[in-house]
Amino acid sequence: MLKAILIALSLIAAAPVALAQTWPAKPVRIVVPFPPGGGTDIGTRIVAQKLQEAFSQSFVVENKPGAAGIVGTEYTAKSPPDGYTFMMGNIGTHAINVSLYKKLAYDPVKDFAPVSMVADLPLLLLVHPSVPANSVKELIALARSQPGKLNFSTSGAGGSMHVAAELFKSMAGVDMVHIPYKGGAPAVADLIAGQVPLSFATVLETIQFVKAGKVRALAVTNNRRSVALPELPTIAEAGLPGYQSISWLALFAPAGTPRDIVNRVSSETVRILKISDVKERLLGQGAEPIGSTPEELAATLAADMAKYAKVIRESGYKPE
Repeated sequence: MLKAILIALSLIAAAPVALAQTWPAKPVRIVVPFPPGGGTDIGTRIVAQKLQEAFSQSFVVENKPGAAGIVGTEYTAKSPPDGYTFMMGNIGTHAINVSLYKKLAYDPVKDFAPVSMVADLPLLLLVHPSVPANSVKELIALARSQPGKLNFSTSGAGGSMHVAAELFKSMAGVDMVHIPYKGGAPAVADLIAGQVPLSFATVLETIQFVKAGKVRALAVTNNRRSVALPELPTIAEAGLPGYQSISWLALFAPAGTPRDIVNRVSSETVRILKISDVKERLLGQGAEPIGSTPEELAATLAADMAKYAKVIRESGYKPE
């Protein structure tokens, strides 16, 4: 009996090693907790294509939008930790939601294995061409003259765009009304159509519309100018000193995913982000490629969770 127990234990211990050695033996999913066409989706598809080439196996992007990314993130957290499910999270799903929702169905630290930071996503403050404001200062003046009458769209309540907008409202002393959408793409679509006068959205999902003149970009939310739109000032430069808010994309796996698989995907992602055509595609869309070890991503996540907990607490925002 003792011999049988020892054999069983050795087989259990060897299982993760065997899995890592044969992985990937079937298609791998990368869950995107937002609709197609948004910044997270666009960045994921660029990386997924190269992972597919690197591992000679399909990396399928699976969109599971809803509730500020909560639906797809919870789905990933509850997926088998076998190396066949990853997700492209962002600052909203993993650093902001935990401070907004008291009954969040997942823990961004305990339920996930960090894989690699992928890219910084600067956000833009955008207006419809019909809005009589050509600068941040003019927009602030307009909003102050019409308290509670200017609507703004974002990718969803509690997301990075919404937090950026709440920070803007607080620092500028303006009253504007939030119109949340189920992703960045529909939020921008209604801005283009003139259904909402202004929006906060990523450079990645809006740069083509800015260049086509369908929307007007007033400023970037980062503390430095965007590589893709270098002529555009930061909000801090344009009228709100000290303002900064940014999003990022990062790969995560369900907690318990074999460490060898996590390390392989992390190393390959870092390599991919250094490839010239990948860098050019991301930078051209306004995403700034990074790449990191799992440990570096975990440290970034911890720092941003603390930062945005403070921002949310001071803003007094509570999701409806």
